[in-house]
Amino acid sequence: MSTIIPVILCGGSGTRLWPRSRASKPKPFLPLVGDRTLFEATVGRCPTSAGFGPPVIVTGVKHLEHVEAQLDSNPDAQIIVEPSARNT
Repeated sequence: MSTIIPVILCGGSGTRLWPRSRASKPKPFLPLVGDRTLFEATVGRCPTSAGFGPPVIVTGVKHLEHVEAQLDSNPDAQIIVEPSARNT
């Protein structure tokens, strides 16, 4: 059986929830519901059972600091950093 690798796309421009979110801290990195951020809650939902590998996080350079700071719940996660936003 193949291993399933969860992939989390994480970033944003911080315009939709202004003034709470900003370009420097878009909504995935804000604790909107409860104490955890949307990003932390998403990583927390990644299965750790048999058949699943650690998640892969895809983010931009400007959000790398937030991703690394909030990944303490899953230290095995891998991070792929896109060098520039492509609006994809």
